Amino acid sequence: MASPLGAVLFACNLNRVRSPMAAGLMRRLFGARVFTDSCGLHTGRGRADDDGLPDPFVLVVMDEVGVDLTGHRPKNFDDLEDDSFDLVISLTPEAHHRAVELSRHRAVELEYWPTQDPTLIMGARESVLDAYRAMRDGLEARLLARFGQTRTFGG
Repeated sequence: MASPLGAVLFACNLNRVRSPMAAGLMRRLFGARVFTDSCGLHTGRGRADDDGLPDPFVLVVMDEVGVDLTGHRPKNFDDLEDDSFDLVISLTPEAHHRAVELSRHRAVELEYWPTQDPTLIMGARESVLDAYRAMRDGLEARLLARFGQTRTFGG
């Protein structure tokens, strides 16, 4: 188990579900001790089904654990204000490939955490939410395994 680094980037395909959820959980667990950001290969901008807003199921399941992502707007690697990260965690194979390219001339640690895409689940609303919850809980468990429990004053 390693301690948190100075700056961590989470990357996925569209930066609408997996990577913003991981970044939100990281911020909830470690606050300002770790600079955390997220991005995707693409943002979906320009697609007929993209309104530029966060995935509504993400908002619901993250709100359940006290993380507000209503202000999140998808961005891609090129939209990042800073690309000086200590660690890039890719949640899809495609994003991992791009992270490898990003790290070619930099000292950055790369990790690949295969993460199922809950948007592929069809069915009743509660079934879809359960898929999002399972992914959220899996990401949180992975974060805790990787970075350890947070400590509070006196505890």
